[in-house]
Amino acid sequence: EIPHNEKLLSLKYESLDYDNSENQLFLEEERRINHAAFRTVEIKRWVICAMIGILTGLVACFIDIVVENLAGLKYRVVKDNIDKFTAKGGLSFSLLLWATLNASVVMVGSLIVAFIEPVAAGSGIPQIKCYLNGVKIPHVVRLKTLVIKVCGVILSVVGGLAVGKEGPMIHSGSVIAAGISQGRSTSLKRDFKIFEYFRRDTEKRDFVSAGAAAGVSAAFGAPVGVLTPGCISFQFFASMISTFTLNSVLSVYHGNAWDLSSPGLINFGRFDSEVGTGVPHLFLSHIPGGILGALFNALNYWLTMFRIRYIHRPCLQVVEAMLVAAVTATVGFVMIYCSRDCQPIQGSSVAYPLQLFCADGEYNSMATAFFNTPEKSVVNLFHDPPGSYNPMTLGMFTLMYFFLACWTYGLTVSAGVFIPSLLIGAAWGRLFGISLSYLTKGSIWADPGKYALMGAAAQLGGIVRMTLSLTVIMMEATGNVTYGFPIMLVLMTAKIVGDYFVEGLYDMHIQLQSVPFLHWEAPVTSHSLTAREVMSTPVTCLRRIERVGTVVDILSDTSSNHNGFPVVESNPDTTQVAGLRGLILRSQLIVLLKHKVFVERANLSVVQRRLKLKDFRDAYPRFPPIQSIHVSQDERECMIDLSEFMNPSPYTVPQEASLPRVFKLFRALGLRHLVVVDNRNEVVGMVTRKDLARYRLGKEGLEELSLAQT
Repeated sequence: EIPHNEKLLSLKYESLDYDNSENQLFLEEERRINHAAFRTVEIKRWVICAMIGILTGLVACFIDIVVENLAGLKYRVVKDNIDKFTAKGGLSFSLLLWATLNASVVMVGSLIVAFIEPVAAGSGIPQIKCYLNGVKIPHVVRLKTLVIKVCGVILSVVGGLAVGKEGPMIHSGSVIAAGISQGRSTSLKRDFKIFEYFRRDTEKRDFVSAGAAAGVSAAFGAPVGVLTPGCISFQFFASMISTFTLNSVLSVYHGNAWDLSSPGLINFGRFDSEVGTGVPHLFLSHIPGGILGALFNALNYWLTMFRIRYIHRPCLQVVEAMLVAAVTATVGFVMIYCSRDCQPIQGSSVAYPLQLFCADGEYNSMATAFFNTPEKSVVNLFHDPPGSYNPMTLGMFTLMYFFLACWTYGLTVSAGVFIPSLLIGAAWGRLFGISLSYLTKGSIWADPGKYALMGAAAQLGGIVRMTLSLTVIMMEATGNVTYGFPIMLVLMTAKIVGDYFVEGLYDMHIQLQSVPFLHWEAPVTSHSLTAREVMSTPVTCLRRIERVGTVVDILSDTSSNHNGFPVVESNPDTTQVAGLRGLILRSQLIVLLKHKVFVERANLSVVQRRLKLKDFRDAYPRFPPIQSIHVSQDERECMIDLSEFMNPSPYTVPQEASLPRVFKLFRALGLRHLVVVDNRNEVVGMVTRKDLARYRLGKEGLEELSLAQT
């Protein structure tokens, strides 16, 4: 057992250097950029975004086509087997075949994630949310992660798990963006010598946000759904290119090249504008969404805690994934076997109709939900005509699929929670519509597909707690603006009801991973705290002209492992420390030591070689560890002048500044270090992300989290 306390913050996560270091090298380069050079940089930015959109769209096409073919093959094999054994008995062989196929496929998907790249597990949305928040999650935007993610999500969906392939597209788009924008691959050790200007955290993070937008657009065919208040035009451009690429390629693949009818991986189909007489009662479906969403999250929270404590070995994680796959197939088979809900096959659009014990010309209705990919099941629940499902079928399916989806989210496989959430909501939403017409003897009636849409929106809102972007995504996916207001109302109510009980699923998983995530605002009751109480002390400072040996010793000290050092002006012959002069980063110091930018003690004006910004960008993002840099005993006695490399104007706050004020400055500017000074401009402390993230609002008021190495 590994003990786990959710009231901990992990020290293993570092922040991104989103704030540019405006040192002399940076300012000299900026002054050299004339109008023509500036236009070139802007053109490169648009070209990168176009490439991000095209590649994300192509990856989405690849996933969709491979899943469609492999899942189709699996369902045809199992269907033929069931049809054969229904006639002559021995259906247990069919169950064994279905469960074995599922478990085998999921085993491969889980093996590659557990043993090759564990960060590719899940949808990747919490990790990308953390990255965009300014947290450096190890391996999250590597090429290897993308390959494992794409293969893993294909195998998860084909393996019949209660998962979707849409969520992981956001992670995939982000990895593509991080790779293309740097003009090289550190994994393949190939440098194409292009886009070197963008090799810094500031630019890379902005491109990753464009990649995430392109991923959302490819998944849902909703480029406008990515238009958040902070969205930049080139992010929107990337998302438009992405959905157009996907649409074009899939339309050609389906044989209707000029139709352009596949804007996203999931397309809900068109809903007519006739909302019907039951429109006021559509709004009744938002309360269960919040409650069921909160129940889903609470159950998944305890399950994740159990996994962290007991199922932490890769081999156990693979066994659990195989068990879930086999149980999912078994539950589906038993539900179909026990169901007597038969519907006429004529006029229906069922992909793999299972007759089982139904009469000739009829199919088993439960099989349309279980014996299919989740995306097709959602569309069936939205558009199948009234009377296609028995209320008992929908009720049993909702109950079983709810627990299966809850058990599945958090497995060591690449998978999303969007589609299972929509499927659960669509099932109970349709059931709600049918029940309402029964209770009122048919006087209140709307198409049950519309209730299914509202139920799907409510369930998804209750689980992930997104409102604005989700409203636009759902509205675009239905192709009808009429449903915008009802969907928004349903999502907002589901969020309010769900928040009363428990946090959203993604925020909960971020918290369970002990990530120092900063929300938009400081905790509401934190005005009484000041920078003096929050800051870290003592601070390791460097002098403007420092001994090389001192720098090496400070960087080698594993107990502190600081990443930013205030530079102070002082006389080497006295102990009195003067005021703050600048800030220098660990990564910059490592590059200086690597290139041996030292000066002899006797003559401080002679420098061996003048460094350029290119030297720092070439070392980005994987700066060598201090242990790999050899400094001789003679070199240790040399001096190092930090004047032109340090940031001479770091952000500072006085000791008396309140926590909300410090928080707002830190969060809005995307800082990594905030220096606290006294009234003589002497350094008294340093505020980092972990100092702010450890204060949060709990059930008993403001609580302080502990810091831990794990």
